[in-house]
Amino acid sequence: MRTMFLGLGMGLMLASVNTWGEEGTPGQMGPRVETRTLTYSVDGEQYTGYLARDTKTDGKRPLVLVVHEWWGLSDYIRQRTEQLAALGYVAFAVDMYGSGKTATHPDEAGSFSKAVMSDWPGAQHNLETAIEALRGTPGVDESRMAIIGYCFGGGVALNAALAGMPFKAAVSFHGSPGQVVETPEHFDGRVIIQNGLSDQMVEQSALKALLDTYQSVETNATLIQYPDAMHAFTNPYVDAKASEFDLPLAYNAAADAASWQVMLNVFNKVFAAAPAAAK
Repeated sequence: MRTMFLGLGMGLMLASVNTWGEEGTPGQMGPRVETRTLTYSVDGEQYTGYLARDTKTDGKRPLVLVVHEWWGLSDYIRQRTEQLAALGYVAFAVDMYGSGKTATHPDEAGSFSKAVMSDWPGAQHNLETAIEALRGTPGVDESRMAIIGYCFGGGVALNAALAGMPFKAAVSFHGSPGQVVETPEHFDGRVIIQNGLSDQMVEQSALKALLDTYQSVETNATLIQYPDAMHAFTNPYVDAKASEFDLPLAYNAAADAASWQVMLNVFNKVFAAAPAAAK
């Protein structure tokens, strides 16, 4: 396990640049990205995810599951999913709450997220069902999958790794470090925990405990902490939420760009194997 503290200065060089319009209106993201909703059933309940892929790219590509914040599957998460598709991945935003519902108040968001995390077997079943629903989707290489998540979704990604799910990487952005998997298993992929050093909603002791757990099952986990970054540092729309509800949240453009690049670097390594032949 490793802990890193990244300074964010003008010398940082990035291979990708995020562009943002109004919320729900992404900037120019390159290739011909096709999007659609995909509804799947989990134990009789309907879940509505969001699929994005580049229709100009041939052959099999890695699949990246994107897990939303505690607010639910929002326009912000759809934008992130489209960004990944523009970079050549098949990206799918998972609906963890059912029926595509979203929260408008922190109390509601807390209730939704607590219900999911208090039933990890159900949450894992949701992820597995989503993957199953994507079988046969053009371009999906099921041998190369990753999961990423934001805030609540970061906690889901981290617990998916603790559960030993078949991902090549699990990347958390300002995610909840609480362990809900009762019996952690070894994870064959890479775990990247990206946290703001000024995050008032994540305890440093909880991060350490999580790293110790990964170490106990011989899982390769790295914690990266960004100076001056607060909770939800990747979300350019979060300042409005912070003001409306008096929450310790803030967008940090430098930490956003750096953490996205870290994810891409990890993907380049774990997905380096030749893709499966196209059908």
